[in-house]
Order: sequence, then structure tokens, then C-alpha cells
Amino acid sequence: MAEIIHYGLIGCGMMGQEHMRNIALLPDAKVSAIYEPDAKMSALGAAIDPSAKLVGGMTELLAINELNCVVIASPNYLHVEQLEQLAAQRPLPVLVEKPLFTTLEDTARLETIMANYPAPVWVAMEYRYMPPIAALLEQADIVTGGIRMLTIREHRFPFLEKVGDWNRFNRYTGGTFVEKCCHFFDLMRFALQSEPVRVMASGGQDVNHLGEAYAGEVPDIMDNGYAIVEFANGSRAMLELCMFAEGSMYQEEISAVGPNGKIEAMVPGPVRFWPDHLGAPPTPKLIVSPRGGSGPEIHDVPVDPDILEAGDHNGSTFYQHQRFLEVVRKTRAHPEVTYDDGRMAVLMGKAAQISIAEGRVVGMDELV
Repeated sequence: MAEIIHYGLIGCGMMGQEHMRNIALLPDAKVSAIYEPDAKMSALGAAIDPSAKLVGGMTELLAINELNCVVIASPNYLHVEQLEQLAAQRPLPVLVEKPLFTTLEDTARLETIMANYPAPVWVAMEYRYMPPIAALLEQADIVTGGIRMLTIREHRFPFLEKVGDWNRFNRYTGGTFVEKCCHFFDLMRFALQSEPVRVMASGGQDVNHLGEAYAGEVPDIMDNGYAIVEFANGSRAMLELCMFAEGSMYQEEISAVGPNGKIEAMVPGPVRFWPDHLGAPPTPKLIVSPRGGSGPEIHDVPVDPDILEAGDHNGSTFYQHQRFLEVVRKTRAHPEVTYDDGRMAVLMGKAAQISIAEGRVVGMDELV
């Protein structure tokens, strides 16, 4: 029997609870301590694992000797501050939720942290690990002969309610193209194996949250948009986001096309949102379409029901934690999603936000 790996969890809202349920599925791993200042969320975390110790702050959490690693699943705008405290008090291996940061001013603070941080830092980019997307990424170069065009389409539900309604405002989230879309910008870089050069985007807040007000302030978070990214190797990628399309059969549709053919991944949304009267939710699919008229090959990519039930991300949180656990145990040398991956995904999102606000193409050299 392997040594039990003890996790400390910072933030026990919706995503923190998903981390807890998935860690519970891993052998010889458990969440042993939770810091969550909201009483309701803290109680929900305790209900998932009553043996986890509830603490009153990060200092108390990091003082628990048995901890081997930390997961940061707090609101976006707290990530940098909490990484600074980790670095100062006890720099354990850490899996930090996306986005890594929310403002361009944060980049200098992060550089200081990372210059001397002695333990692995893994940025949570769950979408890489959704089984149909992972299958696309594995086969894309062979099927396409080298991706020249990558299209990512997400048609989904609006932003959910969060504690303190922090996700309704750009100043706390970094903006929709950072908060929601940094996953997709990460997929672009990872699939194309090239760095972004220019970003052009168009978007707005047209449907969601318009009738809401918090302390007299109306939300300013966008609910739809497009972004086109040009890469150094000459390839192009496009993102289409709509957050008032929860009636869709598939939430994410990704296609990669090259001189030899096309490959697509079709990913359903969270099982809990699928209408019961429609029966079983759709199965994720991988579609391979070689050139030459032979027709598409359609493959089901099912996910283990227990893993699917543990979260809203098509099983990806579990597969991500499997790999992070290997890094903590030192059976895997390095994080698969690095600090630089997390940084570039946010900068691409910021470029899209600037492009929308200023109505222009944004060169990545303005931000990097």
C-alpha cells in the first residue's frame, strides 16, 4: 500500500467540491484540510468528507504537518495572493485553478514567486484531459497531416451563482475571455505547438445578467464572442463562445483540419443539466474525416460513470489529478501544465479583451 497523500484545499465552492469528489476516487489520497471562509460552502465540503479538518485561514492550513500538497480553488482574484503566501510560508506542490491571474499587473508578482518556488506548480487546465479532446490531441497530427485550422466552439449555460457574486464582474474574474476561455487558448497553443502572434476578437454582453444588480452595480461580464488567433507557424485558430445556448446537444465542438483530413471532438455538457425526459445524455464522440471521399469515421468515447458523476467536466478533473498525484509522488518528473502555459493562456485572453474594448488587432508582443 502506497503512502497516503494529504491534500490541503483552499476554496470549497463548486470547483473545490469537484476536486474533493475526484480526489476521493484516487487510491491513497485524501483532502485532509479545508480553508473556506463561507460557512455554507464549508459545510458542503465537510459533508463530502467529514474527516477533513476545517481551518480558519491559510496560515493554519499550511501549519498542518501531514499535508503533501495544496489545491487552490478560490475566486480568481485571490490566486496570486495565495501563491505568495504559499511561497513565503510553506512552498508545497500546488495545483492552482485557472485563470492563474486576472490583471496584467500580476505578472511581475508571479515572476517573483516562480523565480524561487522550489516545488511543482501545476495550472489546472481540465479541458486537455476530457477523453474526446485528449483523443483528438493524440491523433490530430496523424489525421490532419499538421493542423492548419483549429476551431473551438462552446455553446453552454450562463455563469452560475457564486459566493459574493464575484463572477459577475470583470475586475474579479479578469473578463470572460480570461475566466471562461483561458482553457481554450491553452488548447490552441498545445494543439498547434506554436506561440500566438496576433489576436482579433469581437464580443459583448447581450443576454445574460442584464436585469441583475449587486450593491446597485450591474454585471459587466460578456456572454458571447469570437476570437481569431494567428500563430507563429502560420496556423490559425478560432474560438466561438455563447453562454445562452444551454439547450445544445454538445457543449464543446472542436475541429482540427490539415492537408490530409479533419478530426473533431464532441463533448456534452454536465450530466446534471441534461433534461431527464430526453433519456440518457449524449455520448462524447470523436469524428475522423480523411480526405478522398471515404467518409467520416464516428467513434464513441464513453467516460466511466463514477468519474463522470464526480464533476461537471466530462471526467477531466479526475484524469488531471491522476497526473498531478504522480508529480507529488515524484513518479512523474514535471507538471504537464506549467506556469508558462497558465501565463500565456491568460495573456491570450487579455489580448482578446483588449481587442474587443479597443476595436483592433492586438499583437501578443504588446503583452508578453
